[in-house]
Amino acid sequence: MSEKSPEKLVSETGKGIPPSAIREFFDIVYDMPDCVSLGVGEPDFTTPWKMSDAGIYSVKDGHTHYTSNKGLSQLRELIVNDIEKKFKVKYDVEEEIIMTMGVSQGLDLALRSVVNPGDEVIVVEPCYVSYNSNVALLHGVPVRVSTYSDEDFRISPERLKEAVTAKTKAILLNYPSNPTGASLSKENLEEIAEFAIKHNIIVISDELYSSIVYEKEHFSIISIPGMRERTIYLNGFSKSHAMTGWRLGYVTAPEYLASIMLKIHQYTALSAPTAAQYVAIEAMINGEKEVNFMVGEYTKRRNFIVSRFNEIGFKCLYPAGAFYAFPDISSSGLSSRQFALDLLKAKKVAVVPGNAFGEAGEKHIRCSFATSMQTIKTALDRIEEFKKEL
Repeated sequence: MSEKSPEKLVSETGKGIPPSAIREFFDIVYDMPDCVSLGVGEPDFTTPWKMSDAGIYSVKDGHTHYTSNKGLSQLRELIVNDIEKKFKVKYDVEEEIIMTMGVSQGLDLALRSVVNPGDEVIVVEPCYVSYNSNVALLHGVPVRVSTYSDEDFRISPERLKEAVTAKTKAILLNYPSNPTGASLSKENLEEIAEFAIKHNIIVISDELYSSIVYEKEHFSIISIPGMRERTIYLNGFSKSHAMTGWRLGYVTAPEYLASIMLKIHQYTALSAPTAAQYVAIEAMINGEKEVNFMVGEYTKRRNFIVSRFNEIGFKCLYPAGAFYAFPDISSSGLSSRQFALDLLKAKKVAVVPGNAFGEAGEKHIRCSFATSMQTIKTALDRIEEFKKEL
């Protein structure tokens, strides 16, 4: 490559970001049309028709223009009222909520509003694949804190204390978790809140899966006294209402943070998709029955897949929420990546290696049960065969 080559002009930060380990792995899967997949992290349900109709009719009625940068006021009001009902926390509908293009954009806005070059952000692993890279793209420093299945993926206050420095700016939480399905108890969140207040740290709380929970109701850190003032709350409609393709999320935060996020949003996205916002209005008003139905189906699949993994000999916790099982495959003697590759080649079953979610995910695989029961049964039968042949 010559000194004058335009290829030498690309961003060094961009070059240094690794490709998504999930997408990299599934490039192999796409060449196997007869593969049975437990890999895709999205509902197998389509958006309920009465919600989709709201979007379709919004287009027919001519609502094809930008909305307010913040989003439709009716939708924002429905959301802040819902948050107040669930968590007893009130947000200003005009100053403290922004509709975003999925929670992915909400996370980007949150980090941009907080992170300066060199700032450290505590990232709890195993974590969603984009977290560390999103921090690094801002020239921040992700500081990894591990959690473990034999501790129910609880976040240890002791490990947090070891991770914090004078440069720590924020901690990034996700509960229920992708990939583990674990959530955080009220007691654990109170420990984290105490830590955040003591060290003057912003909490970025990704609660996208909070509507898909089993047994226990979801508890949010924003409910803890003193945390509304220092928490950026992220949520959306992709998983709960089977709306991944509509690309709609939202972020709430105290005005001093929300005002910065809004400015960034104005310059980078303008506004969230208009039709999707009309779908979400219908979802907020009349979507509870559909959400409950989907969660009921996930519950059946969850109980089956976890029991089967344990029968096979791969210890697996019952996820508290989301739609992922995260079994421990250490008894196979293989690394998570090798296990996933060998399983794919030998039995044409696709799972995601646990190390895609950080070092703490090693010796695990992520298996989505947001797919049909027949697919799950077929996949688990093949996994059992694979284990016996090792």
